[in-house]
Amino acid sequence: MRGFSFSVMINLTKLPPLSLYIHFPWCVQKCPYCDFNSHKVQQGVPENDYINALLKDLENDLPLVWGRKVNTIFMGGGTPSLFSPEAMDTLLSGIRARIPLSSNIEITMEANPGTIENKRLKGFREAGINRVSFGAQSFNDTHLQKLSRIHNAETAANAITMAKNADFENINLDLMFALPEQTLEQAASDIETAIALQPTHISYYQLTIEPNTAFHHQPPVVPGEDAAWEIFDFGKNKLALAGYQQYEVSAYAKNKNQCRHNANYWQFGDYLGIGAGAHAKISDGSKQSITRYWKHKHPQAYLDAVNESAISGYREVTNKELVFEFLMNALRLNEGFNLQTYLDHTGLKTDMLKQQLASSLKQELVDWNDQSQQIKTTEKGRAFLNHILEQCLPDSP
Repeated sequence: MRGFSFSVMINLTKLPPLSLYIHFPWCVQKCPYCDFNSHKVQQGVPENDYINALLKDLENDLPLVWGRKVNTIFMGGGTPSLFSPEAMDTLLSGIRARIPLSSNIEITMEANPGTIENKRLKGFREAGINRVSFGAQSFNDTHLQKLSRIHNAETAANAITMAKNADFENINLDLMFALPEQTLEQAASDIETAIALQPTHISYYQLTIEPNTAFHHQPPVVPGEDAAWEIFDFGKNKLALAGYQQYEVSAYAKNKNQCRHNANYWQFGDYLGIGAGAHAKISDGSKQSITRYWKHKHPQAYLDAVNESAISGYREVTNKELVFEFLMNALRLNEGFNLQTYLDHTGLKTDMLKQQLASSLKQELVDWNDQSQQIKTTEKGRAFLNHILEQCLPDSP
């Protein structure tokens, strides 16, 4: 069953929170499962040119968000930790000079365990980065080799210790499961090692074979659906017993250390995007519109274009797409969303949401609490999130 077609004007009475995403497009080598905009470093990264380009890119985008404050910054890639602490300090100082930042801003940097050491981590912390996210993926050297990671298990474990020694109090660890030829016992060892290291946040997600990746062209042998579910269920229960609360499909936090930047995505907040291939979503109260735009993907094309405009393309989100795009993000959260958040962040009316969720409510895949106006998937619905979203797809014109 498809969703309903409708045509209404949106009414944004206030703007959602604003974040800033910064993309760093270089890696030591391309992983076979990666479909992100990343390019193998050939002769070192052009630090000065790229940092200057990022600041120029931000300047070009400032008219879209005049007067608004940035609540979170996320540096993703690629491998941002290939850049020096000095470069990050220059970047963050330049950002502070150009746009207001929240006093309790969360600033995350993704890091490959194979590209950091004590001095660099301390430099990143001194530059103002207060959350680090390590792409460990596994603590099994055989699996790390199959994933073409440049670090080994010992390096990954040491990275967490070094980050704590560098005064990082908020540390995420990325861990994959259902890896090539992975057994339940091997996956259990990975999750137990991750828990023993005591990061404040663990992103626990299944390896998926994406188009336009090396694994897509030469697919590895991975655990079947039932085996993958058994691994996931084991890991989820282990994390819960260790005090990690699942708050999103793949995200687990200890002591309320949820990732605020990602939470803004899932709640359909706004975000600027600077850097090669970066995407953005911006609401405009004066035009009553919500627009997505993206920057040139190839690093050199981005560097060549940024002095004029790095924007490669954009589209205004149509009214009938808004409900689907909101639900595609917000229903990932275990606690779902409050009706007021939907009203504020889409500018649409309640009846539009009820139309799109009618089938899922009837099937008891989604719960709508009339008293609190909190809407979320049921325990059954979490296992059928894709099915819920299929029922919410907007009709074609």
